Amino acid sequence: MPNITTCLWFDTQAEEAAKFYVSVFKNAKMGNVSHYPDSGQDVHGKQAGSVLVAEFSIDGRNFVCLNGGSQFKFTEAISLMIPCKDQPEIDYYWEKLTTNGGQEGACGWLKDKYGLSWQVFPEAILKMLTDKKKAKPVMDAFMKMHKFDLAEIERVYAAAA
Repeated sequence: MPNITTCLWFDTQAEEAAKFYVSVFKNAKMGNVSHYPDSGQDVHGKQAGSVLVAEFSIDGRNFVCLNGGSQFKFTEAISLMIPCKDQPEIDYYWEKLTTNGGQEGACGWLKDKYGLSWQVFPEAILKMLTDKKKAKPVMDAFMKMHKFDLAEIERVYAAAA
């Protein structure tokens, strides 16, 4: 199977965003940064020498941040999911990704300062939702939350019949 790379479209913040994501995630590293050559300005409108793409990886998954212009913006139609093992991990990613202009959303969703949507959730919730008798109360509980409260979700799961 080919190695699929996620491309994230930015106006001019590609390198800044790549460095930010590398600073948030443990096991992350910067890759190559390439620049627009002195050609094609009539098509792409970018100054020669400005950053074209900044590559980075998280746990071996490749990403490219592209400075493509202002015509496209991120929407909630796509998000990146971060399954977390415990509350401190949920808190860590929630705080790092909402700082400096990020926005909290409902049910573990948030937008970072660049407008990219993330889902920060306890990995245990996936198993909880497969339990037909307990899925409804668990979902009812977390639908009222912004950042997930794992202790509350576990309490609801344990108490459900």
